[in-house]
Amino acid sequence: MAEPDTTLLRQIPAVATVLATPEAAELVEAHGRPVVTDAIRDVLAGVRAAMAREVRPVPTPAGIAREAGEKLAGRRASLRTVFNLTGTVLHTNLGRAQLADAAVDAAVQAMRHPVSLEYSLDTGSRGERDDHVRDLLRELTGAEDATVVNNNAAAVLLCLNTFALRREAVVSRGELIEIGGAFRMPDIMARAGADMVEVGTTNRTHAADYQGALNERTGLVLKVHTSNYRIQGFTAGVDARELAAIANEAGVPLLNDLGSGSLVDLSRHGLAKEPTVREAVAEGARLVTFSGDKLLGGPQAGFIVGDAALIAQINRNPLKRALRVDKMRLAAIEATLRLYRDPDRLGERLPTLRYLARETAAVHAQAERLLPDVAARLGAAFDVDVVPCLSQIGSGALPLDTLQSAALRIRARGRQTALEQLATRLRAVPRPVIGRIADGALHLDLRCLDAGDEAAFLDSLAAGSAGHP
Repeated sequence: MAEPDTTLLRQIPAVATVLATPEAAELVEAHGRPVVTDAIRDVLAGVRAAMAREVRPVPTPAGIAREAGEKLAGRRASLRTVFNLTGTVLHTNLGRAQLADAAVDAAVQAMRHPVSLEYSLDTGSRGERDDHVRDLLRELTGAEDATVVNNNAAAVLLCLNTFALRREAVVSRGELIEIGGAFRMPDIMARAGADMVEVGTTNRTHAADYQGALNERTGLVLKVHTSNYRIQGFTAGVDARELAAIANEAGVPLLNDLGSGSLVDLSRHGLAKEPTVREAVAEGARLVTFSGDKLLGGPQAGFIVGDAALIAQINRNPLKRALRVDKMRLAAIEATLRLYRDPDRLGERLPTLRYLARETAAVHAQAERLLPDVAARLGAAFDVDVVPCLSQIGSGALPLDTLQSAALRIRARGRQTALEQLATRLRAVPRPVIGRIADGALHLDLRCLDAGDEAAFLDSLAAGSAGHP
């Protein structure tokens, strides 16, 4: 190995010299001077270490700046836009519902400007943030009053803490659900300070089970819509209308947790029937909770609707402030709810409903149209064809119902590891492509791919396959 030339080491450009280049100036404009300075120092340290080991040319200041730029380009934001081609429309790990344009615009305006969040424009005095959505929720659900918190688990927690703190909450054993991340209803009840009273069995619960459990310590009766699973076969349960009558006779409220919750009859859009919030209110539940970012198609939120007197008690609970939503989310919620006032155009304006109701033939036609371009970008190492597949709604909604769809099936011509490497590279491109590997192939379900995103999708495929042998 040749000895390093100390004269060459002294010729390595100084940080200030590199910062003076036009290339570095562009980086400073994009990332800020401190970040760029640190990146340049890292590059220079690497250059000195390499030149100390062996003789090599001294890089130019512009070259060092470009290398620093490559380092900075690799420091992408952690929360990134992706293509959801998993076949799960409401994918919890990918952010659930995509917001309507109206909701996005409203949130952006709330971020850019001061807003009347807790300020009454009528009186010029302090206002209440729930007022921005209260009337809309009343109108759309038929409830006397409404409030909103940051998600549905928080809504249930707040109701339990308000009415069953150091008291009993009665619930069927068949409704003690677990949602994503091993988050269980019994744990929520315990954290709320409620004493859980289980009635019935896993598969069968009767009216007499509830009636026998009610006493002077009962704070509320809880009914949980099992939206993320179904118990079939030898089963029995008490419907919400009958359970509401039992609870009312005992003088305690029925809390009906709908979970995913829908404001419209999904069967109108060719989907399976799911209980609506309006139906739950009409059945007599004095409190109903549901999510904002599932079937409703809005941002993450938890809604509580029901009797005005009970909602007033909830709003006096100190936990309410800890669980409230911010101005951006509230703006997006209001804009989303307003779309429901025009049900005839809801399917085209609300992305969640548009994806769920999309015709199978349209997805298949898109897949056939994209097939040649996809194959060209992936190259000779892979075979690509179009196959029928089943999409699912996701996020615990309608777990037994699937949607006929179409996918681009990608198979490696050589080693199977090539397919896994491709999936890894597709997750590393600027806008990652997220599919699913099954039966020795990478499946890209196109149900959630908008026509306007097709060019960007093809660019991501090209970037992910670049350099493949």
